[in-house]
Amino acid sequence: MTATIDAPALASRVGHYYRLDDTFEVGREKIREYARAVQDYHPAHWDEAAAAALGYTGLVAPLTFVSIPAVGVNKHLFETAVIGYDMFVQTEQVFEQHRPIVAGDRLITDVELSSVRRVAGRDLITVTNTFTDGFGERVHTMRTTVVGITREQVDSALTDAVKSSMMYGVSVFGRDDDAGDYTHTPMRPGIEVPIARRARPSANTRSFDQIVVGAELPLRDVQLSRGDLVNYAGVSGDNNPIHWDTTIARLAGLPDVVAHGMLTMGIGAGFVSAWTGDPGAVTRFGVRLSQAAVVDATDGGAIEFAGKVKSVDSETRSAVIAVVAKSRGRKIFGLATTEVTFP
Repeated sequence: MTATIDAPALASRVGHYYRLDDTFEVGREKIREYARAVQDYHPAHWDEAAAAALGYTGLVAPLTFVSIPAVGVNKHLFETAVIGYDMFVQTEQVFEQHRPIVAGDRLITDVELSSVRRVAGRDLITVTNTFTDGFGERVHTMRTTVVGITREQVDSALTDAVKSSMMYGVSVFGRDDDAGDYTHTPMRPGIEVPIARRARPSANTRSFDQIVVGAELPLRDVQLSRGDLVNYAGVSGDNNPIHWDTTIARLAGLPDVVAHGMLTMGIGAGFVSAWTGDPGAVTRFGVRLSQAAVVDATDGGAIEFAGKVKSVDSETRSAVIAVVAKSRGRKIFGLATTEVTFP
């Protein structure tokens, strides 16, 4: 049986760092595939001429696209450093877009165990991914916070059901019991990585002079089917069966199959970028998840997105947008804000 570790022991590993040896090449068709998966139809994700009109050298990747290259590197971290847990539940996510990622970018992806803290008896674990381009500049930073769940908190029937449902060689649980003890690895190199310089938003972006505190974004209603969830799982690499298997979802304590948190965030990011007129206008998106969006096998699931301008900064010509996402009358985002820049 996997041994449960205590928070102080895990906290001593803060700073554990890993970088993929290979680069991730951002492909034009992968951008379109991901944009379809998160139902983001901004022309800059699909049409090269539309992207060029906004000043980009290729199709623009949706804000949450970086979750794809992060999958492999994060899996390595959770199998080598964050050991002792059998499941992880995502609670919070932050995306910082230093410059938009475009087709043709070659990304170097790494991950660091940033913090471990115990709150109300639960271990909250935060990891930080950085994405660096071929010029050695950081183009995106992503922070993920999860709750670690031990074997004692997992129904044994759930473990058996997942093992019989997953693809061979794939696991959503912690590492195998015989994987050995923790081995210290190097910390993040102490070399200062320059942040990519952000170009000014294009003239096609909504004008800052039009932005006033309290202004509301047009509502957007999104419908999700089980097919959408399966498609997103394949595109993103998030293969947790709670997103497509009713039995496993209920064994995990959920009312039914639920949408991926990253999927709902991807749709939310597109909701804001469509309003700005330029996907590169969003500089930061932070989400605290509170509820999951249930997707029924017959009727699917609906999410309503709303937004309101929370504050503006005339010096930086930027604004903070509060985003509300509701499913079945309940908020699925406990707190969500985006920061956007304007010409």
